[in-house]
Amino acid sequence: MNVTDGLKMLRERLVANNANPATIKHVDEILKRASVPSAGGASAQSLLQLNRMLMRHPTTSSNNYIYNDLALLEEQLEASAVDSVKRAEDEFNRPQPKLKKYYKDQKEKKSS
Repeated sequence: MNVTDGLKMLRERLVANNANPATIKHVDEILKRASVPSAGGASAQSLLQLNRMLMRHPTTSSNNYIYNDLALLEEQLEASAVDSVKRAEDEFNRPQPKLKKYYKDQKEKKSS
C-alpha cells in the first residue's frame, strides 16, 4: 500500500472518530512530507503498521490527545483485522460441494 493513500485513509477514519484537531494536523503534516516526489515510492504493509509508525513519532509522545486518538484507531484496526481473519477461516472451513464423479461412484458401488 502506498503511504500517501494509507495516510489519507487514516485521516478519514480519524475525522469519522471526531479526533482532536491536533491529531488531524499531525497526520496532515506527515502526509505533506510523504507527498514529496522523493518519498513517492514509500510503502507500508497495512493501515495498522502505518498507524503504529505514527504512534512512535515524537509529536505523538508529547501530546496525549494525539496519542489517545491514534490508540483508539489502532484498537479499531486490530478489531477489523481479527474479524477479517475469522471470516477467512470460516470461508476456508466451509464444507465444499461434492463433485458429480463422487455421486456416480456412489451409485456404482450401490449397484455392484
